[in-house]
Amino acid sequence: MQDPFTGRPTLLRGGRDPGPAGQAALQHDHQRRLEAFARLGAAAQKVGIGTDPDDDLILWESDELSLLAGADALWGELAAAAAAFRALVPIVPLGDFGFPADDEDPMGEGSPRLRRIGSGVEASAYQSVHDGLIYKFYLPREEGRIGGTFAFTARTRAEGPDTPALQADACLGGYLDLLEKLALILALDGMPTEVVAVTPEGVLVAKQLLGDRLPDGADVSNSLPPALIPIPARFLRAHRDHPRLAFIGGRPWFIADIHAKNLVRDPAGRLRVIDLLSAPFPSRLAAADPLMQDWLERVQGDPRAGLLPDSADEDL
Repeated sequence: MQDPFTGRPTLLRGGRDPGPAGQAALQHDHQRRLEAFARLGAAAQKVGIGTDPDDDLILWESDELSLLAGADALWGELAAAAAAFRALVPIVPLGDFGFPADDEDPMGEGSPRLRRIGSGVEASAYQSVHDGLIYKFYLPREEGRIGGTFAFTARTRAEGPDTPALQADACLGGYLDLLEKLALILALDGMPTEVVAVTPEGVLVAKQLLGDRLPDGADVSNSLPPALIPIPARFLRAHRDHPRLAFIGGRPWFIADIHAKNLVRDPAGRLRVIDLLSAPFPSRLAAADPLMQDWLERVQGDPRAGLLPDSADEDL
């Protein structure tokens, strides 16, 4: 199958769920993309190029490095890494999605090929008139940032008896954070999601299967993905909906904002995640709290583990 906008191979077309095999293939593609972006960032650092923010990396073309690539092995490594990443995330103009090229607000209310259905803090969503798929356009923000993530701060009991060990605050993210989030949605058996392209303006485009929205304000606290683990209040505080811990591929993640607007029902009636806010769990900060470190080790093996060994769930 080919994407109607880019002409590139795609695993998503129409309203058909790709099934477990397709979901695994999508997850594999996400992993390849993350590995290629990590390789690109590591190669850039070797030649002294900063990678935070990472907005320059996402748009690098290998031919921009062609003169330097032949003169030095490290620059050659960078050019090869840029080419490998570009093969997985092509640069596609907004005009290829049907948006007018010479307009102050080219995305506006949509295009003849994409009907605008809503917008949020991170992205604007459009429905394809070709096959009903949802295309999400993640807009770059100030100072090279895009999307969102969390910043963590260590707290102390000197601040008060109810002070948690860690405070998580939402903040602007980078392209790596966004690519990781899209992979996490799939890892939690969320709606099939595929990265499509990045535009010359730095807009990252992803597409997702359409689902049925839940009523506004619906209580989903008992319907979250089973991989999500409640975090004891004494360990972490975040002013977001449903802050949770998840171990994905053996790596701990902090995940939040899986509320009614970020869940849909698929054609089979299952609740599926379509969006979330995430960050790698701050393991180094957690290691400073022996009780938290012990809990993290136990809960990785048994998601039902309590605050203390042999403690009940209500101790959370």
